[in-house]
Amino acid sequence: MTQHADDDVAHHGGVTGLRLATGEAAGEALARSLPVDRNQAILEAAKQVGAILKREGHAFALAGSVAVYAHGGSQNLQHDVDFAILPEDAQSVADTLREAGLQVRTPPEDWLLKADCLGQQVDLIFELAHQPVTRELLARADELSVDSVFMPVLSPTDLLHSLLSAFSEHHCDFGAVLPIARTLREKVDWDAVRRDCGDAPMPDAFFYFLERLGVIEPSAAGRDRSGGSARSEEGRS
Repeated sequence: MTQHADDDVAHHGGVTGLRLATGEAAGEALARSLPVDRNQAILEAAKQVGAILKREGHAFALAGSVAVYAHGGSQNLQHDVDFAILPEDAQSVADTLREAGLQVRTPPEDWLLKADCLGQQVDLIFELAHQPVTRELLARADELSVDSVFMPVLSPTDLLHSLLSAFSEHHCDFGAVLPIARTLREKVDWDAVRRDCGDAPMPDAFFYFLERLGVIEPSAAGRDRSGGSARSEEGRS
């Protein structure tokens, strides 16, 4: 049964002191009451949307920079909040958020929805790393505290895979992903990330970058490559 939008979330999942938005005016009032700090504002939006999705029983997982923060990364958040949802749940998730008083829109991109919460942009992604979000992906999520609100968060391995798979000739910001890889390196199954990224050139270049910086151990192919280079240098000397 759908709860009224003004129900107290504290009665649904133990979220203390957090209330759902009751309309555009209420959302704007809440946005004005948020702290000036943008990172905290993004966290508040993540908490509210996560609480709404949990309350209504939607399958989801927090993604993006807020997920990195939940796994122990620095509170240096990007410009929005990302949630991974199932493709078949996109319409019901949109309906749930609208019932809670949030604005939801369909952008030109056909792999996500966008919502506005407390003055922050929320992306509801149903295609991650160029593949549809699956129940298996969401089942691997960890239940973590996001600034005192517990919700499912993408696993570190899936997080890195999604970031590296997004690299292309038109978008390849190693500098943004490097600190994330450093922070989560001991929690990531790097063999799985390498396997899932295949031979794509941009992720492969990033793996080599991480190896040279000592963030991760070289793969067998990387060791062969290094050994071959060393033998070539010896042959020229």
